[in-house]
Amino acid sequence: MRARRHLLDWVACVAGARNHPIRGRGRGLGTAFADAALLGNVLEMDDVHRTALLHPGPVIWPAALVAGPTDMAVLLEAGVRGYEAMIAVGTALDAHHYAQWHPTATAGTIGAAAAAASVLGLNREATGWALGNAASVAGGLWHMRHDDVQTKQWHVYHAVATGHTAARAAAVGITGPAAILEGPQGLFAAMTRAPGKLGSAGEGWLIGEVSFKPFAACRHAHPAIDAALELRAAGRLNAPFRVETYADALTFCDRPDPRTEIEAKFSLQHAVAVIAAGRQAEPTDFTPEAIAALAPLRAQVTVAEDPAISARYPAHFGARVNGLELIDTRGDPERPVSEADIVAKLRCLVTWGGLAPGEADRAVAAVLHGDDVTALTMLLEDWLG
Repeated sequence: MRARRHLLDWVACVAGARNHPIRGRGRGLGTAFADAALLGNVLEMDDVHRTALLHPGPVIWPAALVAGPTDMAVLLEAGVRGYEAMIAVGTALDAHHYAQWHPTATAGTIGAAAAAASVLGLNREATGWALGNAASVAGGLWHMRHDDVQTKQWHVYHAVATGHTAARAAAVGITGPAAILEGPQGLFAAMTRAPGKLGSAGEGWLIGEVSFKPFAACRHAHPAIDAALELRAAGRLNAPFRVETYADALTFCDRPDPRTEIEAKFSLQHAVAVIAAGRQAEPTDFTPEAIAALAPLRAQVTVAEDPAISARYPAHFGARVNGLELIDTRGDPERPVSEADIVAKLRCLVTWGGLAPGEADRAVAAVLHGDDVTALTMLLEDWLG
């Protein structure tokens, strides 16, 4: 059931982003699965693993689907294996890697290959070839954060396409390097300074450590949003607003004057202003209209690093707003959302994406209760056709 919920969460993100300009004219990239690979991250509401600092859902599910499963059990198993591989590698990547490289892209190629290899039924050796070749071309530089571009979504698509192609190639005998991670000219040597150990969930699967995102903003802004919501509920969210959080949240989200939707989603100042204005941090709260309306409130938000909060990161994404501190954030395993919460998110995003309300019920039936992947593929074709 955990895998089904993550699949539904990804479907919700695709629904909400279906009319985004990234699809371009007409059919976008040519198929529903290709478009879905671009759309899963657009709203910044995709799931996230904290210590690996990456988003598995928008990579793993389209990679598994494009490999052609017809049985839901096969799709879900591939999803779990893809999450495992992607997160395991991601947790071994260090702070130097995260400063320069986009882990969803670098580790994502490996996770996508694992998911596709699982659907294709590759044996242990061929799966190793697929993962090795996918990792050999891993990449994705963070420089795109300095421009108002769609490169982040292209990274996700590239990871999906690369992993799938690597698995298809392995299926026909294209061999790959087994030591691509730890080898002298491998991924760790090229992209890290102090790599850690591959992640392991012990007795369980790493998918159980993945957080859901209830708010339409960068995950680094969520702790501040959550703390502001707690203060608002208690009637204590009053200007001026003082946000204290971890260093990476400032690196990615210290934007007092966002100009575009994506900049607003990466703005701690805008995130707190959204909540102070009585909003819910939904997609509508990050539009150009919202950016203009909330300028006076944003001007009353100051941000700073708290070394103690930084010391707990990335195991815990925390923040303090006007003295109220949260160590973990809504959607984390320590503060989980319910299945009903995920369905409510789906309904919100189905509406935002311009679909009829009944499409949410259709998605729930196909993903949470169905055993035939055809119902899901037809749904995506209808939404993105």
